Amino acid sequence: MILVLSLSITQEEKEKLKETLRSEDYLVREIIGVEETIIGVVGKIRRDISYYEALPGVAKAIPISKPYKLVSRELHPAPSIIKIGDVAIGGDRLVVIAGPCGVEDRQRTLDIARAVRRSGAVLFRGGAFKPRTSPYSFQGLGEEGLKILQEVREETGLGVVTEMTAPGQADLMVKYVDAVQIGARNMQNFELLKCAGRIGKPVLLKRGLSATIEEWLMSAEYILSEGNDQVILCERGIRTFEPYTRNTLDLTAVPVVKKLTHLPIIVDPSHATGLREKVSPMARAAIAAGADGLIIEVHTEPDKALSDGPQSLYPDQFEQLMRDLYVIAPVVGKQLDYTYLDKAMMMRRLRDQGSTAETPAVPAAYSGVPGSFTHKACLQFFGPDVPFRACSSFREVFDLVDREEATFGILPLENSLTGSIHENYDLLLEYDLKIAGEVTLRIKHNLIGHENATLNGIQRIYSHPQIFRQCKEFLEQHPAWDLVACQDTATSVSRVKENHDPTEAAIAGDEAARLYGMVVLKEGIEMSPRNFTRFVVISKKGTLPGLKNKTSLIYSVSDRPGSLFETLRVFAEHHINLVKLESRPIHDRPWEYLFYVDVEVDMSDESNRHLLDQLRAKTEYFKFLGSYQKGAAALPAARKE
Repeated sequence: MILVLSLSITQEEKEKLKETLRSEDYLVREIIGVEETIIGVVGKIRRDISYYEALPGVAKAIPISKPYKLVSRELHPAPSIIKIGDVAIGGDRLVVIAGPCGVEDRQRTLDIARAVRRSGAVLFRGGAFKPRTSPYSFQGLGEEGLKILQEVREETGLGVVTEMTAPGQADLMVKYVDAVQIGARNMQNFELLKCAGRIGKPVLLKRGLSATIEEWLMSAEYILSEGNDQVILCERGIRTFEPYTRNTLDLTAVPVVKKLTHLPIIVDPSHATGLREKVSPMARAAIAAGADGLIIEVHTEPDKALSDGPQSLYPDQFEQLMRDLYVIAPVVGKQLDYTYLDKAMMMRRLRDQGSTAETPAVPAAYSGVPGSFTHKACLQFFGPDVPFRACSSFREVFDLVDREEATFGILPLENSLTGSIHENYDLLLEYDLKIAGEVTLRIKHNLIGHENATLNGIQRIYSHPQIFRQCKEFLEQHPAWDLVACQDTATSVSRVKENHDPTEAAIAGDEAARLYGMVVLKEGIEMSPRNFTRFVVISKKGTLPGLKNKTSLIYSVSDRPGSLFETLRVFAEHHINLVKLESRPIHDRPWEYLFYVDVEVDMSDESNRHLLDQLRAKTEYFKFLGSYQKGAAALPAARKE
């Protein structure tokens, strides 16, 4: 049962309500949302619903129809984000867990860990206890294997995930690992599930070989009922009559689970297929289906593996898969971040440093409100644990970073349909700040309104002016609609909600609709599905970890024939790819122009400093905006050993 609390409830009334419910042996969970606070009541409901609605501070009581209560989206409408160390599963960044099926020896395990870390994995998998079909097969190294996993964490920074096969291993799990895996064969080992719920570690729960989705979720309920809500579901294929693969990967489980539960879901294509050449195609399909991540088996010498060698990828195959996922991720609204762990470590240091009481610095600032696309870019680039500051304008972001009240700022710079955001290019010219990174989002616009609204009844639309341009073809079909400009997309949804007028609607992303409790009236109304916005991260002193393979510049040239060509010749002669060249008028100097240039090279590297000198010699004005790692709109360069 869900109790929706009244907005006027006092803290004293809330505590008294919880005490009353606990006295009747109910499990009580408080969930604070954007619009309302609810209390989940789990247990056998012995009274009529009207009794609970009459309790002080309760606005209404809603029965939960599902047999699984704590797992259900009815109790917890917002998706949960599960933390394993610095890694967040269920957010806007893909999480890839990789490693061998079993920990075999120290050196090989460390070699595999270094390889998967280099290719972008953020967690390491490896079995120290192996439940095998045959009693004569390799059963794992036990505690010695856990010690090797601990060494992997210490050297590479990768959190470790390993399988727990018996309640007697609980103390070892607490001592050595970051997350506990419950394997497919143990999905309905209820004593083991309850034990995993009590030890307090995040739990990766694999679907049983022949389990229905409901049975799987009921197993998760066992873990949550013990007080541990840090559960990640893992689809690993189910046993069917098909002999050509080890199991049948049920990718339909991904969208089904996303609708039924708030828990994140990842996919294991290695065990699902059992065949090396099938792993990468199914991994790509899993991400396209909406999975929050993957768990992949990787081995440096699969032919010599003591378990599951035929389904283990070679390190170079894993690297190529990660490059594919890097490109696919933005299409489904996520990012694969090669610098995830390094960036998390840096942001943790920034949080720990603190600031003075007068000027509390924050790691990152953005223009807009929660639910806007810029906020989403912030989440995808920095992660959900970074303290952000929302600003009312682009200039405010620049001011905060310039005064060092924020270490980084994130801003939209250009859109694939409507071009550059010129205000931010002008601000880059005005302020002495550098571009430290970029992130590219696929922008999918939706018409958002009240639950009972219809297209025929709409009269007024709110959104950002640039969004109107990106949805021009759709809006031209409704010429009578009045278009009202707002600061950002999320603000437009908020205004429609506050006005309580079914004739009004907003254009924004689905995250804003979810955040403000509105409904999508029409999905995907942008002019083209290839609608991407490039956001840049600006900083005064801070730098970001990772490969630098892109540079941004601003310069002007003399008013004579061939002067611009002379600057472009520098790039051509050194085989440097020019990806952007745009002119902008110079303020107060009519008919004179600056050129904004992006090239695919790290000009901050000492070996390329001569290029900057050559360009300065051929320009009248020159400003180096920074070298950084290009976003996922393009394939990343091959990574060096």
